[in-house]
Amino acid sequence: MNTKNKIALITGGSRGLGKNMALAIAKKGIDVILTYNSNKEAADDVVGEIESLGQKAVAFQLNTSDTKSFDNFIKQSTSWLQEQKGSPNFDFLINNAGTALYALASETTEEQLDAIFNIHYKGVFFLTQKALPFINDGGSIINISSGLSRLSIPGSSVYGSMKGAVEVLTRYLAKELGPRKIRVNVIAPGAIETDFGGGRTRDNKEINYRIASLTALGRVGLPDDIGGVVAFLCTEDAGWINGQRIEVSGGQAL
Repeated sequence: MNTKNKIALITGGSRGLGKNMALAIAKKGIDVILTYNSNKEAADDVVGEIESLGQKAVAFQLNTSDTKSFDNFIKQSTSWLQEQKGSPNFDFLINNAGTALYALASETTEEQLDAIFNIHYKGVFFLTQKALPFINDGGSIINISSGLSRLSIPGSSVYGSMKGAVEVLTRYLAKELGPRKIRVNVIAPGAIETDFGGGRTRDNKEINYRIASLTALGRVGLPDDIGGVVAFLCTEDAGWINGQRIEVSGGQAL
């Protein structure tokens, strides 16, 4: 399988699942552009780790809820690619950036809903749209959903709904981009021990135990459980997987 000279762009790659995805992709011999929202130091550390693996990497600041910043970000990224690679194009787009919201439907404010919509759906939609002219034919788009699009847990109605929308969008994109041989899939992680949502799955023993007890493999997920699956979807071995929702949860609530 030849991944030489392939390039992935991953949003939210400075920490958590995004960092793990970026490193797993780099281990496949793929160069990486990653974005961070505010923590430049953490992003630069990930760049250093990727470079230590022998791959090229760069980190750019991007607030994925601010669609007005996308043109400048795309220009920044494609200029770097032109300089480093002699072409502004890349191969893989991983829409990973996101934030949590825990609020009952009866208590959710319009501002909270708008914030989650902007980062989890509107941002994904328009960043993908802006990136499409620069994704090589035969490339791949990987969107990140959540087990909460399948499971209904009180307090996650807005977050789960937006992830459900991304799953439907994924199928439409797969069909529309078929003539360009661009595959589009969506990964739905189960509960993972990261700092996402304030680290509640990782740090709250009661929540951790409850999730583990509902999971066929008997534990809560770790970042290493996710990155490798995303990296696999960036390889030719996954060349016939398209328009699919792949839940990576250890068999949660089967």
